[in-house]
Amino acid sequence: MSESQSNNPGHSLPQPSLRRDAMVVTCITVASVFIAAQFELSESLHSVTQRWERWQLDEWLFGVLALTISLMWLLWRRHGQAQRELVARRDAELRLNAVLAENRQLIQEQVRIQEHERKHLARELHDQLGQYLNAIKLDAMSICEQEASDTTFPYRSSRAIIQNVDHVHGVVADMIRRLRPVGLDELGLVAAIEHCVDQWRQRLTDTQFLLTVRGTFGDLSESLALTVFRVIQESLTNAYKHADARRIMIMLERLSPSGDYGDCLQLTIVDDGRGMNPDMPTFRSGLSGMRERVAMLGGELVMSSAPGCGMSLETRLPINPAP
Repeated sequence: MSESQSNNPGHSLPQPSLRRDAMVVTCITVASVFIAAQFELSESLHSVTQRWERWQLDEWLFGVLALTISLMWLLWRRHGQAQRELVARRDAELRLNAVLAENRQLIQEQVRIQEHERKHLARELHDQLGQYLNAIKLDAMSICEQEASDTTFPYRSSRAIIQNVDHVHGVVADMIRRLRPVGLDELGLVAAIEHCVDQWRQRLTDTQFLLTVRGTFGDLSESLALTVFRVIQESLTNAYKHADARRIMIMLERLSPSGDYGDCLQLTIVDDGRGMNPDMPTFRSGLSGMRERVAMLGGELVMSSAPGCGMSLETRLPINPAP
């Protein structure tokens, strides 16, 4: 199969091949009629089968003709069915290639983010923890080496050690917050979301955050709660980096079983920012990451945005997905 044929999903058999087959069938038919007329095959067949007239052998020709026409009609239908299956298979291959390309892009983005986080943590460990731990060590050594005559020196060194330890504690706490949501394990999902939104309120003082939570979420699995938190975190990060929004609404609610949905939760995030073009690489990378997280739990994520129209994200996740 040539490349031009494989790239055209609706392409059927090549036209030269069809014309050649039609010409062969026409030539065979004309030759058969000519030979039958030359040798008077019909009369010869009648004279041979006359002795078995009671079996009506000469009438079987019409049955054979009907069978031939039926077989040709069946062959034509099977040919059309095969062509439709071929088109469907090519469409499926194109969709599969698109999904594989998106997955490769997603994996590359994940590796890039992971390496960026590792680089950032390594820099903080070296510049922050290493520097202040070394300062603490020097202060402790100076206390040990100081003579007893200076009574104020131990106090000053102790204060310096306390300040350095407080700084180290703050750096470690910030690293822990990036690696794991604060309060998610001890206080639950709602408390972790409220803490996250409060942090964004402190960072974006000109932006109004509206958080609405309806229902109970204490029985959620760890993976489900973490997915909900990460979707909110990623959405707020995108709003901070790209949207320049003045109002962000977050609504998390637990839906009662009804219709086509069982026990599930729904997360809706809407902002009034600049909006984004869904074809932007950064937009698609973040969307792919969130959609992959949601799909792994059997949920669905719908995001709509356009330049100047803000952004709307709606996520629906089953609480007890079918195995």
